[in-house]
Amino acid sequence: MSKTNLSAYNNQWFDPGAGKLKRLCWYVVNAVVFRSYLVPVSSVKRALLKAFGARIGQSVVIKPQVNIKYPWLLSIGDHSWIGENVWIDNLVQVTIGANCCLSQGAFLLTGNHDYTSPTFELMVRPIILEEGAWIGAQALVCPGVTCASHSVLTAKSVATKNLFPYMIYQGNPAVPVKERIIPGQP
Repeated sequence: MSKTNLSAYNNQWFDPGAGKLKRLCWYVVNAVVFRSYLVPVSSVKRALLKAFGARIGQSVVIKPQVNIKYPWLLSIGDHSWIGENVWIDNLVQVTIGANCCLSQGAFLLTGNHDYTSPTFELMVRPIILEEGAWIGAQALVCPGVTCASHSVLTAKSVATKNLFPYMIYQGNPAVPVKERIIPGQP
């Protein structure tokens, strides 16, 4: 039976999309502005994200203690909310549509490791949250998942597969529990 050999781990193929100086500058900005309570103003955070290459829509709300790996691999649509302690671990592109909500402690995870490989190879896949998707408090969206329009992932649930539009998902792994009905909508 084979064993894991982490001494042979090699992810030199991985390109974070920016040079070392830009990543270092972002690390400092992320620590001082985003991962703290020092700058509670969303407009400042939106401007900084744009300066580092993120595509940010109008009126995006970004609460304190948010951790973003690489802003140049991030797109957030108009009027979306990013709650306290959200972690966007975007080793590759994360696309958040308009009017999305990431509640407190939500985690978007684009990277993982191949547990069948002796050298524990890095695997990365993008995440897409379509318009109106809601990721509940401390919920986890796994690599490669698309949360379709107005889908809901309830608190502490884990999305390992794509979520269908206007469906509410719960559990680990998340399963559909009922339809999301928004009164006044056609």
